[in-house]
Amino acid sequence: MSGEQEAAPSTSHQPVRWLKRDSDGNVVYDRPRSSRNQMASHSYSRKAGAHPRMLDSYCPPDTVETFLEELNHSQGDDLDDQETAPAPPRASSDWSTRKSLLSERWEKERACLVNTMVAQQNVTTQICQQCGISPAAVRCRDCRPQPFFCADCDVSIHRNHVFHNRDATIAGFFQPLPPTTCVVERALSQCVCIVLLEMPKKICSCSPGSLSVNTGKVVAVVTMNGRYDLSMPEMKCEACKTTWSPGVDDLVRNDYWPATLHFSTVDSTDVFYSYEELKMAAPGLSCQAFLRMLDQRTLRFGRIGKIKADSFRKSFLEWEAVRFEVDKICREEHFVCPACTPDMLAVSVDGNRKHYRFKNAARSEEKALFDGIFIAKDDEVERFVDYIHSTTNHVSGRGVCGGKWSAARETSQKSSSKIDEEGLELAVCRHGVFLTALNMFRGEIYAYPLYLQNKLANTPISFFAMDVTCKYWPYLNKVTKSCPELQHLLSMKPFLSVFHAKAHDFKCEVKWSGAYQQGAGLTLGEEVEQCNAFLSRIAVTTKHMSKAGRTDKLTLMAMRWNQQKFNNLATSLACRYQKATKRLESQLQDLESMRIQLAVTQVEVEGWVTDIKEWAEATTSQKNADLDAVINRIEVLVASIKRRSQRLYKDTDGSKGRARIRRKIREEKAILSSVVEKYNSMVPDTERIAFDIILSDETVWPWQLSHGDAVDLKTKRKAFDVVMAVRRLEEEKKIVLSEMAKHWKSLSTRADTLKEMSCQLSSEALKSELWDLNEEGIKGFLSLTLRKKQEVTRMMKHARDCYAKVLTGTSMDFQNDWDGYDSDSELSDEFDELSSEK
Repeated sequence: MSGEQEAAPSTSHQPVRWLKRDSDGNVVYDRPRSSRNQMASHSYSRKAGAHPRMLDSYCPPDTVETFLEELNHSQGDDLDDQETAPAPPRASSDWSTRKSLLSERWEKERACLVNTMVAQQNVTTQICQQCGISPAAVRCRDCRPQPFFCADCDVSIHRNHVFHNRDATIAGFFQPLPPTTCVVERALSQCVCIVLLEMPKKICSCSPGSLSVNTGKVVAVVTMNGRYDLSMPEMKCEACKTTWSPGVDDLVRNDYWPATLHFSTVDSTDVFYSYEELKMAAPGLSCQAFLRMLDQRTLRFGRIGKIKADSFRKSFLEWEAVRFEVDKICREEHFVCPACTPDMLAVSVDGNRKHYRFKNAARSEEKALFDGIFIAKDDEVERFVDYIHSTTNHVSGRGVCGGKWSAARETSQKSSSKIDEEGLELAVCRHGVFLTALNMFRGEIYAYPLYLQNKLANTPISFFAMDVTCKYWPYLNKVTKSCPELQHLLSMKPFLSVFHAKAHDFKCEVKWSGAYQQGAGLTLGEEVEQCNAFLSRIAVTTKHMSKAGRTDKLTLMAMRWNQQKFNNLATSLACRYQKATKRLESQLQDLESMRIQLAVTQVEVEGWVTDIKEWAEATTSQKNADLDAVINRIEVLVASIKRRSQRLYKDTDGSKGRARIRRKIREEKAILSSVVEKYNSMVPDTERIAFDIILSDETVWPWQLSHGDAVDLKTKRKAFDVVMAVRRLEEEKKIVLSEMAKHWKSLSTRADTLKEMSCQLSSEALKSELWDLNEEGIKGFLSLTLRKKQEVTRMMKHARDCYAKVLTGTSMDFQNDWDGYDSDSELSDEFDELSSEK
């Protein structure tokens, strides 16, 4: 019986681990799925001398029984004889070890790589890989895998490939050759190369055999490999002597763009696309730095000559202006958010002081190509500001938190310093889409956001967000009394930016903060800061530009930023909805846990919420005038210190400016310390305050506390924050659902518009919008509408997939869907952190 038991197959299963290896046979470690101790307890075994099975080539069995049978067959004596190897170290738990191993491998290979790099420069005797007869004299880097040519084959092949980078081998080393140099009898000789353009088949009624192609004027052609000095082609009929030479329209059809209308320099449009993409990836990159890179590539490949920055910059802007007009013909809106149309939930407005411009910068009377498109015209803004100032006594509004904000000085005068524009005042929607902007000349006065608010008032807007709303809204109420035509602006609700509210008094935060505004959802009011983070990196170059150049550059970057937002909008909204759903479940659990912990009912919690709101609305009066003055002084100093600390890196971009702000903070802290000591000497011990804690985010002043209540204010505030977070999350789900519907409707309308335009090309009304296009231009416009319709269809398919999955509860990983920089996910993460802190 015992023998039979021993002969019976074992039913216990040994753990099996499949090892993934790279092409060199090294084990590729996975990240741990559970704790490290659990992973360390597993073991694996492998047959000695057997080739490791790759995970990618492994075919899983059809059924569980098949897999068990495979495991039983693998339990042979040869496997049992192997020593059980310990579990391999996990990648995430041993990052420093992996980096050390990688560095060691590179170090071992370095000597071999040095030898290979040196040997690569050896010019060996080669036979022409084209004809296979003559010895090679030229190597072409762009003709691999057969790069070696004799002199004759080099000329015949590269006559039609003038942009290939070639090296001569006749001197014993690889000598870079420009396209106008060739090898003749083992010596370098000059030759003529023409720009490859599409040429007409006939230029006259004579026989095509009488046509000849000759070299025309020499032009500089700029590509991503630098500058090429080539000749333009010219056609001539030997019979009737008719000639043809390419014009501007011929260059444009061949993806070139003239630097001037006489095109002594011609730019490849690929250079413009590349420069634009580099500016989006690295906004601080200047045009001159980009051209210096192209100049270095020119020298590297054996050519000479520099690219003129002025002509390149002008040519690029003219190219962008023409593209903008083409978009207008296709009825594209660059500064309208598809998810905020036709009504908008919130607009966030703030100033950016880093976008100043020096007066001694390039001066030009040239008008901006994009004047008034994104940045409002200066004369219109100035007339509006003068009207407001002349109609009202422009004094700053009185908010509940006190203090004189640097961002709220209505009495500022026009700067007399060495700068012209002092910055930008920007307005964005809650999705981070640029809406409009204006140049600041008098600091961040209230009239600037008032102008933007009035300009955007044509669209229904629920909330108007600022970082000093508690100051701005009393000012707006005062202005509307003197300017009744602005009464409609009061239909918007005031919204204090959520994070900036932390620098305000707690009463001010409860009354004005967007986190406590009904119907606001998870809107932060800080979306403009995300846009400023992008635009501020451009300021290092725009402050040295001319007025027109600065306006054009900022407008172009804003349009490209918005285009990225539009492309990612479906993913962004789906991500917002998924995060709001998960966060709501967590907040509901926190609310229930708090009720159990405090042993209170839902009715009592709602009563606490009401108490906090009433407490914030109430005004505190002091019987002692001296004590009242000290209290007001403390509130002003604390608000000023918090404000300066919060805007330290926003108001200035230089270390000297930040040093001045830090010095001012130290001075105010010293004054605050003496005022606190004076206050403590005037009140009972129970109402004294400590200097170390009054600068914290959650300061509740003793004179604001209501005495005699059984529940302290801190407990009520905790409940208040949790209840508000739950309400905002519930609103957010409804808001995002509405925005998804708006986005889908916008895409559908866009597709219908393009279809309608393609069907009405013969109508006179549409022809008037098409810049009087000729027959060939109308045919091109038809192709353009078809291409754009295909792009819209692709976006609709992507939006439908995202929305269907997230609304049906399917969990999605959005990290692989982001294309470029997008701030919506960061905003959601920041709100989660803020809610968890509460």
